[in-house]
Amino acid sequence: MTRSPDSSPVLRKASLFYFVFVMFSYTTGGPFGLEAMVSTSGPGMSLIFLLVIPFFLSIPVSLVAAELTTAMPVEGGFYRWTRAAFGDFWGFLSGWWNWTASFLLGGSYAVLFADYLTYYFPGIVGWKHWLVSFALIALITWVNILGIQMVGKAATLFEIFIFIPVIAMVVIGLAKWHHNPFLPLVPPHQPFSKAFGVGLALVIWGYSGYEQVSSVAGEVEDPRRSYPRALALVIPISVATYFLPTFAGLVALGNWQQWNDGYFSTAALLIGGPWLGHLMTVGAMVANVALLNSTMLTATPMPFAMAEDGYLPPFLTRRHKRYGTPWIAILISAAIYASLALRSLGDLITIYAFLRGATTVLTVLSAWGLRRKRPDLSRAFRIPGGNLGLIYVIATPFAMTCVALLNSDPVAKRWGLWALAAGPVFYFVCKWFAKRAAQKAW
Repeated sequence: MTRSPDSSPVLRKASLFYFVFVMFSYTTGGPFGLEAMVSTSGPGMSLIFLLVIPFFLSIPVSLVAAELTTAMPVEGGFYRWTRAAFGDFWGFLSGWWNWTASFLLGGSYAVLFADYLTYYFPGIVGWKHWLVSFALIALITWVNILGIQMVGKAATLFEIFIFIPVIAMVVIGLAKWHHNPFLPLVPPHQPFSKAFGVGLALVIWGYSGYEQVSSVAGEVEDPRRSYPRALALVIPISVATYFLPTFAGLVALGNWQQWNDGYFSTAALLIGGPWLGHLMTVGAMVANVALLNSTMLTATPMPFAMAEDGYLPPFLTRRHKRYGTPWIAILISAAIYASLALRSLGDLITIYAFLRGATTVLTVLSAWGLRRKRPDLSRAFRIPGGNLGLIYVIATPFAMTCVALLNSDPVAKRWGLWALAAGPVFYFVCKWFAKRAAQKAW
């Protein structure tokens, strides 16, 4: 039940250089977002998590994405891998859960940007706060309609700007080394299980998403070579981006009890003075712009691909006559982002974790499913280690996802499960509409 788009304009593809920045922008963006882990889990455990968790999440998921991209470098990426491995039902759930998760993520980045802006303009509250979020979403929508080349150029500029205060803080912080950053391992007088669980859930969120960029594999030059190379570059850069400024802040200040959300701005102020503090705050704002930019890029091919496969209305397959981008899907996604920007950040993130975790589990299982079902596929890159390697890349992300969801708050568990349950409902609804449309066509 595949449908073809109504036009075939030339799509401008991204080079490896720009794709690396797009991938980094989506998966990391900057060191921001994990600061509260230092006070809740302890400085020692936080630093250990930042170094170790990639081996249980980022690296195995990346190995899966590298193998499957070289086998099936198609638009829609992990959605079409899951569909090929396990059939229409599970493929639909993978695509639907990811697309709906992007609504929550895109809305949250717009909200965060407006939150940071209130630091300089306290009057931005209420409808003004939403208007700022809407204006940002509108700008990023325009950039995405221009195509992945423009998104990649914007991501490159954003990340270069973010690296300036981060590198400055690392250099100055290490020069002012006065404290042991690994002590204490966990906060005194707090159960080890609580410190472990809360911190682990947070760092898992920070290191997830490496399979998501596969959705734009068809928009990258020579994806069979570019995707594995981009992963090999982005993962160590991401680990360094999270670990080094946290390490530098702790060795210079030692005030781990004061770390909370957005603390890098304060740490930069204390380490380097007002100029660095302000630069870091602006860097955090730019990071949210970069994350929104790449989220829209990676999420909007999903409704396009699902519409091509007959699950969603065919008008979603329309490409822009000049830029070749799925502009209808981009506009619809942007409208939903803007509507969700009326909600608080906490409301959005808690539900997102369930949808993202479920998508990740389906993606890594697809590596096994496609080896079993399609051993004939040419794989320029294969997960090393044979069957043991395959077990590793499936079991460790599955375990990390379970830990993160079990340690989520009650609100997340309640609404997250409802969000997951909505997937099968929409599958049967969309299938009924598709069947009815096919009958009318006859």
